[in-house]
Amino acid sequence: MITSPVLARTTARSAFPRGFTLIEVLAALVIVALGMLAAIQAVTQAARNGTYLREKTLAHWIGMNVLTERRLQQSPPDVAESTGRVEFAGEQWQWTMRVTQTQVESLRRMDIAVRRVDGREGTALANVSGFYGSAIGGAGGAGLPWNGGGAAGEGAGDGAGQPGGGKPAPGGNGQPRDPGQPPPGTEPE
Repeated sequence: MITSPVLARTTARSAFPRGFTLIEVLAALVIVALGMLAAIQAVTQAARNGTYLREKTLAHWIGMNVLTERRLQQSPPDVAESTGRVEFAGEQWQWTMRVTQTQVESLRRMDIAVRRVDGREGTALANVSGFYGSAIGGAGGAGLPWNGGGAAGEGAGDGAGQPGGGKPAPGGNGQPRDPGQPPPGTEPE
């Protein structure tokens, strides 16, 4: 059997299959490493965001609790700044409440800032605002002194500024509507 030298060389090359070169392997490793680094950073950022949102939610709950406690007291809070600490969800929190007098004598504004005890001063995770006051008029506010009306219970009427307890016509002139008449803007039948 006679074999040609060309045929012998091609069969010898196919007996040893070619693999990746060292440079190709290193390039593939660099690409995989960069992809893994980006994935790790994304997971880390998502974990940080989850922790931040949890702390912000807890701080808001604490602020709402402090506000509700002050609203339930019999006497209005003093116009001043006060602070306090509370343990909530296994962590220590500090709240600062600033009470200011509003233009309405019977109404005080309460601004509450909540942060972790180990957090920097002046960096609140949550800010809650509310009011402490007593109602002095009916619904709609017409009987309130700052709305041009008198205090509740003054004079005859229904508290809406209407004599004799009548209700104003919808979109009307402020006069009570006769129940036998159709509403304004409709055709009589």
